[in-house]
Amino acid sequence: MFTGIIQAVGHIETITPLGRDVKLLIHAENLGLEDVLIGDSIAVNGACLTATRLIETNHLLSHFEVHVSAETLLVTTGLNHPQAVNLEKALRLNDRLGGHLVSGHVDGIGVVVNFTDLGDCWTLAIKAPHALSKYIAKKGSICVNGVSLTVNSVEKDTFTMNIIPHTLQHTMFNQLAAGSYVNLEIDQIARYVERMTQWSDENADK
Repeated sequence: MFTGIIQAVGHIETITPLGRDVKLLIHAENLGLEDVLIGDSIAVNGACLTATRLIETNHLLSHFEVHVSAETLLVTTGLNHPQAVNLEKALRLNDRLGGHLVSGHVDGIGVVVNFTDLGDCWTLAIKAPHALSKYIAKKGSICVNGVSLTVNSVEKDTFTMNIIPHTLQHTMFNQLAAGSYVNLEIDQIARYVERMTQWSDENADK
């Protein structure tokens, strides 16, 4: 589990094909890998991946490798070419939950409609896959490329969020523009509410 609070912006440096899968070498930048063990989970642009190797540079842990399956590549974006990526280590039981509970299981890929500078903040508008739109609610939570955000408005399949300068400076959001693709994970509570409603309907006559 994760919180959606980005801890560092790293970089995918190399991509090695493994049949239909790939192996990524990621420079962790200032994430801090000293407390990471092989087998630990790290969210990379919102996708929960397993560290399979830790690499030292000048006696400091600087890089990690992950194996990305063909299925993960199919349902995510931004993991198949060198680029900056948002990084977050898995939540510990004694950590603050600053964002919302995030599983790291991407639900779909959205596309940026516009990213507008308002002077003191930015407005980010994203078009979600139609099947996910019903889970996105005004003032609800959503995870975009691993970042926990609050939805400001929803109109059909498009939703907007305000991005403060701190978020822009400490994530790879400063590289987004109209037409950019992003990983989306909906709030888990929405799925449970839907299932409870379905169960009630299925059992209404019992």
